[in-house]
Amino acid sequence: MKVLIVDDEAVLHDAYRRSFEASAGAVADHSLEAMANSLFSNDSSAGNENSAQAAPEQELQCVFASQGLQGVAQVEQSLAENTPFQVAFIDIRMPPGIDGKETAKRIRAIDPSINLVIVSAYSDHGITEIAKVAGPPDKIFYISKPFAADEVRQMAVALSRRWDVDKLLEQKMAELAASEARAIHIAGHDFLTGAPNRRAFLFELAERLKKTPQNVGLILLDLDRFKHVNDTFGHAAGDELIASAYMRLRRIVPAEAMVARLGGDEFGIILHASDAEEATAISKLTVDACSTLSTIHGCSVNISASAGFLVSRDHHARDAAELIRFADIALYASKREGRNRASMFNAEMDESARFRRIVETGLRSAIAKNELSLKYQPIVDRESLAIVGFEALARWNSAEHGEIPPKVFIPIAEEGNLIHDIGDWIMRTAIAESRNWPNQYVSINLSARQLSRPDLCDKLVKLAAQFEVPNDAIQLEVTETALFDNVELAASVLKKLRMLGFRIALDDFGTGYSTMFNVKNFAVDCIKIDKSFIDSLGADLHSSAIVGSITQLARTLGLSVVAEGVETEIQCQALRVSSCSHLQGYLFGKPVPAEETFLLSNQAQSDDRRARG
Repeated sequence: MKVLIVDDEAVLHDAYRRSFEASAGAVADHSLEAMANSLFSNDSSAGNENSAQAAPEQELQCVFASQGLQGVAQVEQSLAENTPFQVAFIDIRMPPGIDGKETAKRIRAIDPSINLVIVSAYSDHGITEIAKVAGPPDKIFYISKPFAADEVRQMAVALSRRWDVDKLLEQKMAELAASEARAIHIAGHDFLTGAPNRRAFLFELAERLKKTPQNVGLILLDLDRFKHVNDTFGHAAGDELIASAYMRLRRIVPAEAMVARLGGDEFGIILHASDAEEATAISKLTVDACSTLSTIHGCSVNISASAGFLVSRDHHARDAAELIRFADIALYASKREGRNRASMFNAEMDESARFRRIVETGLRSAIAKNELSLKYQPIVDRESLAIVGFEALARWNSAEHGEIPPKVFIPIAEEGNLIHDIGDWIMRTAIAESRNWPNQYVSINLSARQLSRPDLCDKLVKLAAQFEVPNDAIQLEVTETALFDNVELAASVLKKLRMLGFRIALDDFGTGYSTMFNVKNFAVDCIKIDKSFIDSLGADLHSSAIVGSITQLARTLGLSVVAEGVETEIQCQALRVSSCSHLQGYLFGKPVPAEETFLLSNQAQSDDRRARG
């Protein structure tokens, strides 16, 4: 251990020296080491009767300074030489130079880790006063003059060991922070190119639209006939081409722009654009940058690119997902028109606009025509695989257009404010039909618009009472987007619903930007891991690691976890090993009508009685 003594009296230097040299003999030294171990070490052997003998001897290096400034200089030198002091004993009065308080203040400013021991026979400065300038308080200690040799020795040994433990903890914390930073970087970046990935791209686009909604330029770009390169020269050549394209794009766009790899050979670019002319010029530059003669495995390959782009000011009140859809439409227009070009989105390109209007018109009468129905998918327990609940899933069988999937009509319903009528019908029907399975809960999806309704809580309470279904037999699923659209409102509504006894589940967890740190601040009972992570289990180590991390953190917060989209035994076993509490997917049952759900529920109860009997 390395100790600094700052005192203006030479006789006290001798006293310190005698205290450290042989004040209590070898036995006492071992006892002090054992005491320091028990106080500041995590070693499980610290309590063993032989731990004192096992404790390593610490070589003592004692450095003396007669004035405060000399002591400060010694600390600076020791840090420069990477041989820091563990402990400094500082006299409070040292005329004619700076006093002990100022010395402690300056030493603390240089070395935040050193333990300071204030030594004085006087009370010139109070403990609190010194702690304010030389804290933190847990690194400041006090000894009164005259002091005993054992007292000084004990203090030096114990604080030296504490310094070692503090340094070890600092190292572990730094390693943990670096590991967390790497994990965050991996979650938001493409492994091949190091570019931001789709998840980071969507988040950045949404943020820029909030800050400058009129001046966001969006470009989507594809390499033309990239599949031919992969098939002809192999995936390694394709990877090389992708990485090269990213570097070219990064060099030609403005510094403030984001270039992301969205998947395969598709790139997305977000930048500031005041008007269509500026966006058009940059879009053409990106196409030109990627349209070049490349050498792959000694062969010359002529590569080109196609792009679709837009400027946000031309599309008022559109969210990030809708703008991406528009840019994607423009991209495929470029491909249809012969590739190697950039096309700006316009309304005529949106071939789906007419269909969306037809869907919206049909939805307005779907309830009255009895065209809507619900199907229910089982949710099973991880251990027993017994059915514990059913998720209600809306279906629309249009007399004019046939079956229209919910991923098509639900977003359209939300845009046209029809989601309130449809949502009310779903809640009423699901709660009414759930009476047929009193031993399982029903899980109902809520949209962001429904969550913002002031009468939502009252409506749910009345429906539950009307159909005599306990509140805790009703689970309400909200997506990350709905939860973080209006944080204060969402927190208030979820808290009220939970106080009323309803169960709350966060759906599609992992696809947005919520974290466990944020989720713990909401009244949530359960999180549902998105199917995209489950699909890759057994094939992608990153997906397995993410699922494992989510389940472990959720358990720490007392939350249950449902894995959605489980379709294979391999996925099932991997999720059970990961301690995922509940599972849902085609492996356990497809969505079925209410009457079949009733049979499944009765079968589950019969199986449970046989298992107990």
